[in-house]
This record gives sequence, C-alpha cells and structure tokens, in this order.
Amino acid sequence: MVTAVMKIVTPCWRPCPAEREALRNGNSASANSGKVDGLLWYKDFAQHINGDCSMAVVQANNLLEDQSQIESGPLSSVESGPHGTFVGVYDGHGGPETSRFVKNNLFHNLKRFAAEQQTMSAEVIRKAFAATEEGFTSVVAKNWDSKPQIAAVGSCCLVGVICDGMLYVANAGDSRVVLAKSVKATKEVAAVQLSEEHNACIESVRQELRLLHPEDSQIVVLKHNVWRVKGIIQVSRSIGDVYLKKAEFNREPLHPRFRLSKPFKQPILSADPSILVHKLEPSDKFLIFASDGLWEHLSNQEAVDIVQNYPRNGIARRLVKAAMQEAAKKREMRYSDLKKIDRGVRRHFHDDITVVVVFLDHQLIKSSNRGPAISIKGGAVPVHANSLAEDF
Repeated sequence: MVTAVMKIVTPCWRPCPAEREALRNGNSASANSGKVDGLLWYKDFAQHINGDCSMAVVQANNLLEDQSQIESGPLSSVESGPHGTFVGVYDGHGGPETSRFVKNNLFHNLKRFAAEQQTMSAEVIRKAFAATEEGFTSVVAKNWDSKPQIAAVGSCCLVGVICDGMLYVANAGDSRVVLAKSVKATKEVAAVQLSEEHNACIESVRQELRLLHPEDSQIVVLKHNVWRVKGIIQVSRSIGDVYLKKAEFNREPLHPRFRLSKPFKQPILSADPSILVHKLEPSDKFLIFASDGLWEHLSNQEAVDIVQNYPRNGIARRLVKAAMQEAAKKREMRYSDLKKIDRGVRRHFHDDITVVVVFLDHQLIKSSNRGPAISIKGGAVPVHANSLAEDF
C-alpha cells in the first residue's frame, strides 16, 4: 500500500526558448507555445491548416516521459512537397530520453523521405520510424560505456498525418487515436478506434510474439497478473528499448533486472509500426490522440462524448481533468487533493497523460489554401542534471 505525502505543487518545467521570449514580451500564450499550471502544460486552442486543435499534458513521473507535437504546413523539406498536419504522441518508459529524441527527430526524418518521394505515403512514414530507431540506437552505442542504462529506455510512438484528404495513422506501442464519426441515422457521434495497439495484455499480441519466437516458451510471461514480454515489459513494439533488440546491449554493465539469462538471436521487440490509411469523409468530425494514461480511465466513447458536448477551447485540458477525476474516484479521494500530490508520488495515482484533439474542417481539407505553418511542442523540458536527453 502506498502512502501519499500531500504537498503544494510547484512548477517543475523550464520554459523553452519560445516561452521565454513570450514571457519577455509579456505574453504567456504566444502562437506556438502553451501555458504551465503546476504539473499541467496546455495549449487550449490553435489552428492547423486542416482545422482547429487543442493540447494538454499532465506530469506524474519524476521526469515527464510523455512528449508530443503538432506540425502543420510543409511535410517535406522541399517547398514543392506535400503540405498537411502532423501529430505525434510519444509515451516514454524507463526515462524521458527516447521520447524526447523521437520528438526532436521523427518529423525531420519524415520530411526528408517525403522530399525524396515528393508525396506522403505509408512507406514514407515507415522509413521515418526506421530512421528514428536507427538514430536512437546510435545514441545508445555512443553512450554505452558511460550510461549503459540508456539501452533500457524506450518510447511508444503514435503518429497521425493529414495530407491531401487522407489520414495516415502509424503506431508502435499502446497509445491510441480515436476518430469521432457522425451517424446520420441516429444523429449521434460514434467513437472509432483507428490505431492498432501492441501490448502483451492483448491476446493477439501474445499470439504474434509466440509465432515469431516459437522456440521461446517464456516469450510472454504472466507476472503479478500482468502479461509482459520476457516478464519485463508490456509493449511489444517501440522506439528504443535496444536491450531487447540487440544482444550486444543485453549484458553487463546493464542493470541485472534487464539482462536475460540466455542470449537472443533475433530482436524480441520491434520498431515497425502498424499503419492505417483512411480517406477522410464529411462524417469524420475530430480525432483524439492520447497516451495510454488517458485510456486507462476513459473509454473511447466517453472521450468522444466529452469533446462533442463541450466547447473546443480547452477541450484537451478538459479530457485530462476527466481522466484525473476518474483516477481520484478509484482511490476514493477528492480531485482537489489529487492535484496537490507532487510528481513522482503522483505516479502511484495516474500516469503521465498527453492529449491532442484535432478537429477536421472539410472545407479546409478540400482547399488548396495551405495557410500559415505552426509548430507546437507539448510540455517543456524538465531540469535534471543526470538526464542525457538534452544532448540528443
């Protein structure tokens, strides 16, 4: 049983350069930055070239492991390439290094491959994931002697791209995107999950792992009533987690709890995402991208109903609050008391939670008007002397 120590929360983020500039100008809500309230970062309202959007992140871990971004405008490193909207939600585990690396590199990799092909496609996105994985593996190799634990840091990676009337969804891990779709017959709005999740608690994922590793009877293990890959980790796909992908990083001086008793010959985890391509329709109203911290407390339909029934301004923050209220209710405590629990201890009550809500304006989607470019990064970088992430 965890005994929570209540204390007043103090801000734990350092403003990014854009936020520092906004503060110098007396404006805490500049076009591409958000606001901080204790452990909460939020951007209540912004416009991307295909509609409106809203973002929010609440921290629970000692270091914020969730990262996110919206990039709207050129999706290629050449001006003649495709334009659209890119959404990324990166739920780190074992530390913040991988999720920050993904936030700093994945979109740039996507723009590079889109420039080569002069179009957006599932292949472009898959190549961007692979290049980001390769880049982080190089970071692990570079830091292995001095910081071997970096091999055990990873991140789930959920990406959405809206381009030329198409929606591309790519996922590695257990974050989720849900589409809200109007139903003419009932005038209701239905929740449609678009992302495929890779968590060992799902039977099909366990079956996939057993088929890929028929010689390993311990590829998935039920431990303390939770299914885990090799008894260690729940997700079967991620960026990073190099200790379960390359045997040369599964040895001393890595911490013993991450080391396997027998060397492996093929990667146990994969960075290859599941990709869905969906032609956007007039009945498609909005998308909710979120780390599993949200879906642990809200169903797909509950989240869609909240977005449908409340104003757009601040809607991502409202979803975060709804999840936290459910977390408090499960522990038979008041939401106001949960908010007072500091980072680290807060993790015993809920996970880091990232939410990005993207509204779809079909007139803009059809239009050739490219609109102004935006770049919004969810949350700022926490200060921590031992973190490698700012070196990447």
